Amino acid sequence: MSINIEKIDPKEAEHLIHELDEYQKTLYPPESNHLDSIETLSAANVRFYGARENGEIIAIGSVKLFDDYGEIKRIYVPVAHRGKRLAQNIMGVLERELMANGIFISRLETGPQSKDAIGLYMKLGYAERGKFGSYPLDPLSTFMEKKLVVTRADG
Repeated sequence: MSINIEKIDPKEAEHLIHELDEYQKTLYPPESNHLDSIETLSAANVRFYGARENGEIIAIGSVKLFDDYGEIKRIYVPVAHRGKRLAQNIMGVLERELMANGIFISRLETGPQSKDAIGLYMKLGYAERGKFGSYPLDPLSTFMEKKLVVTRADG
């Protein structure tokens, strides 16, 4: 069993994007769901990755590149594929993508009900911060940030 993480067209992962949307709707009201569409995920400043196993996309993640930071979006691993370190590996790929583009601050928005995600982000070095970008102040938003550092392994 070999799993490869590679850049893909978001349309290839439409089923996972839809599944994530449906899951988020069970956790948060519409005004607290900041779900990027496939069109947004296809923009020139977005890098979209999928983990592929036996030709099937089994996990996704993306990052939006801005002038002074990158924003992690759409990290999702379906229940059947959890426990394979896919989210952690995708996060590493996205962070390396940012650094390769000269961006050394990674930010994200999630919600307080997403405890597993928050735990992963904290384990990876993310810390809570104030709101950023065009997000409104919302008690159902948790904003996080990590300063990225190039290591020898990153080259």
